[in-house]
Amino acid sequence: MCEMSKSLECEANGGDDKWVADSSLDYKGRLPLRASTGAWKASLFIIAIEFGERLSYFGIASSLIIYLTKVLHQELKTAARSVNYWAGVTTLMPLLGGFLADAYFGRYATVLLSSVIYVLGLTLLTMSAFVPSFKPCGGDDQVCPEARKSHEIIFFLAIYMISIGTGGHKPSLESFGADQFDDDHSEERKKKMSYFNWWNFGLCSGLLFGVTIIVYIQDHFGWGTADVILTAVLVVSVVIFVAGRPFYRYRKPSGSPLTPLLQVVVAAIRKRKLPLPSNPSLLHEFPRTANNAAHGRFLCHTQNLKFLDKAAVYEDKEGSAEKQSPWRLATVTKVEEMKLILNMIPIWLATLPFGVTIAQTSTFFIKQAANLNRKMGDGLILPPTTIFCLTAIGMIVSLTIYDKLLVPMLRRATGNERGINILQRIGIGMLFVIATMIIAALVEHKRLQVVAENPKTGSLTMSVFWLAPQFLIIGFGDGFAIVGLQEYFYDQVPDSMRSLGIAFYLSVIGAGSFLSSLLITVVDDITRRTGKSSWFGKDLNSSRLDKFYWLLAAVTAANLCVYILIARRYSYKNVQRRVCVADSNEDEARENGESMA
Repeated sequence: MCEMSKSLECEANGGDDKWVADSSLDYKGRLPLRASTGAWKASLFIIAIEFGERLSYFGIASSLIIYLTKVLHQELKTAARSVNYWAGVTTLMPLLGGFLADAYFGRYATVLLSSVIYVLGLTLLTMSAFVPSFKPCGGDDQVCPEARKSHEIIFFLAIYMISIGTGGHKPSLESFGADQFDDDHSEERKKKMSYFNWWNFGLCSGLLFGVTIIVYIQDHFGWGTADVILTAVLVVSVVIFVAGRPFYRYRKPSGSPLTPLLQVVVAAIRKRKLPLPSNPSLLHEFPRTANNAAHGRFLCHTQNLKFLDKAAVYEDKEGSAEKQSPWRLATVTKVEEMKLILNMIPIWLATLPFGVTIAQTSTFFIKQAANLNRKMGDGLILPPTTIFCLTAIGMIVSLTIYDKLLVPMLRRATGNERGINILQRIGIGMLFVIATMIIAALVEHKRLQVVAENPKTGSLTMSVFWLAPQFLIIGFGDGFAIVGLQEYFYDQVPDSMRSLGIAFYLSVIGAGSFLSSLLITVVDDITRRTGKSSWFGKDLNSSRLDKFYWLLAAVTAANLCVYILIARRYSYKNVQRRVCVADSNEDEARENGESMA
């Protein structure tokens, strides 16, 4: 356990509690006043723009496969691949956006810049529906055998501009919201644990409106009208975000967060032949004094990946440690940050099958809905993507139950500040995903039986609400796994990489989308060569999605076993807390993967 003088501990959380001492600044560049900045008063503005952005995103994403097949007339498997490629780019672009936010621009500026690009993309999308030379068809009639090439170019340019906007928006905004809570203040730290739940509540609310109201407008008033509304909503959201500027806490970009990690590797290799000291306290670290607050939070030494500890070993010829090149001598904190990144790689890989299954909700699940009876009452026909709102409802219910009922009970039962640790929460979400794929396979098998029995009407005699269980259950699973991944990658990365941390979470979904496309291609090729026909035909009725879903269920179940083994061996970030011992619970901190100072 790390040691620090008690006077420093109490000084950091004592009489000066009205000021925030976590390296953040207010909008005038001064030390922030706790009572008038940050926490929920700032986060509400941030959640508001997230609502507007997610409304715009899901208004487009949920209907994309319908647009590609009905307006651009792509085949089912081609459209599914197009959606997966776009979703993959959209969720991998945050790796670049997060890096730029952490290293150079800062999170607030990155959100504003990416929002401008986002709005330009939406504007171009709107033009593709109204400008005569950009329309899919020559006349007012929107039904034509093949869309114009000019429309395809403008359409794809617009949605990929939205991808670029999302690339800066998503990692910067979510981490900027979490930055509003002081990790060294016990009350704000607890609020921060709820922040990710309520962030996703705002996200799901945007999703819910996007797949109901916006999709209804697309279906009854046209794609262009919906695009105008989405553009206007995002513009208003950006104005609200800017209005919250005086309430925010800001962090200065600290240069490339990758350089210190590379320095640790180089220093460890250079000193690979040196022995490690028997006592870790003999390794190099900055003095733990109030004057060293600029170095950020200190991390405690851990016993894994000991080779990297050699980067913090003093050489005999060294003089003053402060004069040494960081390429020859690293601090224990920098070494531990490198260990954090390496420890994340197995977790990231083990969550990729989860990303593959999530990709099905915006492709094949929606096409299933399009082939079922969507009539409600007298003449009302639900758009296919409206069924997606059940995922949002499931996630909202899951988050509310978890935050308001389960966490308080689990805190009392386990003594853990989080209730359960982050990786346990992700694992529970994976169980829901396996159940989703099993139920989806059974429902699709039933749908194909109905098609075989009624060749003329197909599955139109089968209600769309047969799909309700799979959408609801995956929504429940997202409330555990998605939020868990967000919290894990934000919390466990080095403090200088928190925008990148959110990007790592998004990259799980993005890489999952690409892997889903690859899997479709591989399975299509194998089943065409070895069977009577491919599992992916020209339409849903000539496909065997039920077998594909069973394959995904089996892969995800096998992967969960691997994930559990990795999670049981995982070592959490070991932070030295700047709090008074009397106000802390040592066991609770250890359970959360953190050490008290």
